[in-house]
Amino acid sequence: MRRVFLGAFGDPGHAFPMIALGSELARRGHDVFMQTWTKWRDQVEAEGIGFVAAHEYQVFPTRERPLKPYEAVARAARETVPQLEEIEPECVIADIITLAPAIAGEMAGLPVGTLVPHVDPRPADGFPPYSIGARLPRTALGRELWRRTDRMVQGGLERGRSELNETRRRVGLPPRPYVHNGISRELCLVATLPQLEYPRADPYPGTHVVGPLLWEIAGEPGVAPPHGNPAHPVVLVAPSTSQDPDHRMLRAALEGLADEPVRVIATWNRRGVGGTSSPLDVPANAVVVDWLSYAKTMPACDAVVCHAGHGTVVRALASGCAVVCCPAAGDMGENAARVDWAGLGTRLPRRLVTPRGVTLAVRRALASVGVRSNVAAAAAWCAAHDGAARAADLVEELAATGRGRAPAAPR
Repeated sequence: MRRVFLGAFGDPGHAFPMIALGSELARRGHDVFMQTWTKWRDQVEAEGIGFVAAHEYQVFPTRERPLKPYEAVARAARETVPQLEEIEPECVIADIITLAPAIAGEMAGLPVGTLVPHVDPRPADGFPPYSIGARLPRTALGRELWRRTDRMVQGGLERGRSELNETRRRVGLPPRPYVHNGISRELCLVATLPQLEYPRADPYPGTHVVGPLLWEIAGEPGVAPPHGNPAHPVVLVAPSTSQDPDHRMLRAALEGLADEPVRVIATWNRRGVGGTSSPLDVPANAVVVDWLSYAKTMPACDAVVCHAGHGTVVRALASGCAVVCCPAAGDMGENAARVDWAGLGTRLPRRLVTPRGVTLAVRRALASVGVRSNVAAAAAWCAAHDGAARAADLVEELAATGRGRAPAAPR
């Protein structure tokens, strides 16, 4: 039996994959503790994981509360060390953007791993810059064109390295000589499908693509397709929980698919459609609900129209659904580019998220033999490879190395 300390702050896209890992470790009989925000306490404890209150510190500076880079991380790391000393874990696994428990783990002399709950953001030769929504080039000329952006991208990465190294200096840790120095080289769990990962000639040390870590709150309802021709494909419209406040994509999908030979399930994800927005016009071939379980609903669907958040994309692919990506912000453009590159669906730029645009994108995704074949292969891979189980195996191996390590220099 091992004692493992997990850390993941923030929204479901970061907290839920860590809960999936913790749940698998707890199921195996390990003592698991998770430092996260109070709003996830009930969900964490329901999985047999010990809840540890995170220090919900300010992340970005404001005019009223100026902060130097990573100043809050250093403070939270110092405050986390006593928690580690009390729990005495054998390793720490921290989410990629949750730096405080990772730094605290080093300070306590523990092996530290990183969970990347999406595709690997680190660069490689000929890759386009991460998150701009560009696909991997297919030709030598395309790779050369992207290499010309390397200097600009490297400048930003070097600034990030310097800032994090300054934080490390403040808490008595040595600097790291490489960029993306917040990602562990002892163990990095990339929780995505291998089909969405660009091939790398020189993989990073300690990195494993384990597959998606899928978890959702228990008890959420599934939704059946509306009545209609059972031969008509089922399309789920699954908007982001944080983007597109006026539900532009949802409205465009309902209007664009109203006269198509499909059955539509849609949700507004408890963000409402009132206020200044016009009411939804729900066509006869659609059912709209405030919330639903993706795990219970997607297996009955053929395609998913979404903003391309990573969790929604991989849940759709694991369920055998083609994905129509309408990226809004953050890493959604990157996820949409990977889906398009891998032939797992279609992507629709923001300017084309109109009723006509959604109609054409859904038609293409449903009609493509190549997309159907690729999606079936991705779903089969997920059925044969349990991401949480593989990640737990690797965490157990890391924890086995944790006994007897000396803590860092006095803080």
